[in-house]
Amino acid sequence: MTADHALAASIEQLKRERNAVILAHYYQEPDIQDIADFIGDSLELSRKAASTSADVIVFCGVHFMAETAKILSPEKTVLLPDLDAGCSLADDCPADEFAAFRSNYPDHFVVSYINCTAAVKAQSDLICTSSNAVDLVKQIPEDRPVLFAPDQNLGRWVQRQSGRELTLWPGRCIVHETFNEDAVLQLQLEHPEAEVIAHPECQQHLLDLADFIGSTSKLLGYTETSSSNTFIVLTEPGILHQMKQRVPHKTLIDVPGVDGCSCNACPYMRLNTLQKLHHCLETMQPAIEMEESLRLRALEPIQKMLELSL
Repeated sequence: MTADHALAASIEQLKRERNAVILAHYYQEPDIQDIADFIGDSLELSRKAASTSADVIVFCGVHFMAETAKILSPEKTVLLPDLDAGCSLADDCPADEFAAFRSNYPDHFVVSYINCTAAVKAQSDLICTSSNAVDLVKQIPEDRPVLFAPDQNLGRWVQRQSGRELTLWPGRCIVHETFNEDAVLQLQLEHPEAEVIAHPECQQHLLDLADFIGSTSKLLGYTETSSSNTFIVLTEPGILHQMKQRVPHKTLIDVPGVDGCSCNACPYMRLNTLQKLHHCLETMQPAIEMEESLRLRALEPIQKMLELSL
């Protein structure tokens, strides 16, 4: 048995002993995706975990995702393999600075992308995902001004799609901000038959090149339903592992970053490893802790999102 197979077998044993469920975001390394019980985007995973009988949730993703799982499943132990697995978007929107920003717009309805801390969620009227943001914003009364945080690129896209004027917090995702436009244009010349598919966290000049724009899950689904056999993919390359499994007969091309690197892997997502996953199940650390008052305040706008998304 190879070292990796032995490690995976030990993880499976610990998972059974702890009555744990392992969640992996689409942006995780393939070896973590392959051992996970559920693979998906952040909210989808948290909802699945909440519906299981597991006592322990191991969230192989980033910190705000594990926080969301804890908000929805306070009775469960939520583990994050590496506590330093943060998020540039969440880091770009500190709760105290966001509170000061909000105070300038006291009449605004606050919509926050789920990629933010629990402390920012607790200051929001409504949480959204990249899948439902446009639909949710359209449901807000037109006479109510809207403040959107923390991703300005997603906010601008929602603004265009919904026809609503939004006040934007100036946050951004380091992965989606660093794609190389020249590289996309060159790839289009080399693969004229290819469709460009992009996450709405990308900058506008890149979205202008896209044939399809959607959340991670929607991009994955689009590769299955589109008649195209070649896709230039403008999002974190971890999703390619699932795409290759769903459409093994199709060609999937990732895009270099502005510095010419071969991919735009999220450095935070990649902090999680099989070794750290094993260690957290073994030690039951690091665990996500949260004050109940904060959890309840953060839960309210998430529940509102779920109600409006039915």
